[in-house]
Amino acid sequence: MSRFTIPRDIFFEDNALEVLRSFEGEKAALIIGGGSVKQNGNLTTIQKHLAAANIETEVLEGYNTEPTAAMVKQGAEELASFQPDWIIGIGGGSAMDAAKAIWLFYEYPELSFEDATKPFELPRLRKKAKFAGIPTTSGSGSEVSNLSVVMDEKTNIKYPLADFELTPDIAIIDPAMIENLPGHIAAYTGMDAFTHTIEAYVAKPRTLYTDILSLGGAEVIKNNLLASCQGSQDAAKQMHSIQAMAGMAFANAVLGNVHSLAHKSGPTFGIPHGYANAIYLPYVIQFNRAVVEDRFAEIARRLHLEGADDAELTDALVAYIFQLNKDLGLATTLQDFGVSEEDFNKHVDTMAKNAMDDPCTGTNPRETTEAQMKELYKAAFYGQEALVKA
Repeated sequence: MSRFTIPRDIFFEDNALEVLRSFEGEKAALIIGGGSVKQNGNLTTIQKHLAAANIETEVLEGYNTEPTAAMVKQGAEELASFQPDWIIGIGGGSAMDAAKAIWLFYEYPELSFEDATKPFELPRLRKKAKFAGIPTTSGSGSEVSNLSVVMDEKTNIKYPLADFELTPDIAIIDPAMIENLPGHIAAYTGMDAFTHTIEAYVAKPRTLYTDILSLGGAEVIKNNLLASCQGSQDAAKQMHSIQAMAGMAFANAVLGNVHSLAHKSGPTFGIPHGYANAIYLPYVIQFNRAVVEDRFAEIARRLHLEGADDAELTDALVAYIFQLNKDLGLATTLQDFGVSEEDFNKHVDTMAKNAMDDPCTGTNPRETTEAQMKELYKAAFYGQEALVKA
């Protein structure tokens, strides 16, 4: 038996924020990242819509970096006195991941972080509040997914909290929220979404539902990502909607080694999550092609890449991603990003070990040993395909 879970309602395209006027409740906690959502007036618009529904609001801000367990616990304690019946995450992946985790610990303050990291073992939510997500970037898919990535500040390791209970009740995907999105943020988050489509298409728990979303999502992203980063508002609107479809795909098919590598190295080297995915993606494709080359070839066909057979099509997909990263102004190796060889060698063994424990490793299509995970890190550092094939 397979399962496919997404928010009960998804409101998207122009004026989607107006659905807030129909919310039923008394209090809503608005969890935001930095000040941009305040400065551009979007927070005020959201509060006005909720006021029209007679819902009192309280804002928790500062969740503009990847959330830590301590930040989440503090946020949950702040909500204990306000007692909201709605929690609304507004922002990029970090803000919405923080909001989801705060929601969890608001409802279960006694839950340990260790227990929360056990995949698909969370207690039932919605005893105190429902959840809505409003993205301000186009990539994480957090507003439709069952994941919340939280870092243990004691170990500097990211842990995906994964459970269908974390799937939002409502997603509101309004292009007004990304009208002033900087080009480099559009690039990072867009490559995050592109990675979601590719990893979901080859992940072990993939289904017909996720396959369709993955292939269609990859095609729309190819047609719009670069233009959106160059200022096209039409392309940006397409990216804002399609990243949610990519989120639906990975939320139900899960992911693979690209995300495992990124989760464990991003905090270590200060690499934004989507940027890290962009670097690792072609190397992981080279590694995984041994078992799913036919599926990579199908992605290449959907992207209208050229090749006489599966091998050539997979080569074309890898080459396309390398060139796309360059066109977006992104590095194609960890060295090019600015990681020193000394720093890399200092951390690579620990990162490889920790990546083996990431839930995404278990759904990667090719079984991976710790030694192979280290080779993947080395491949991405030096840019050497031979290391992946070893």
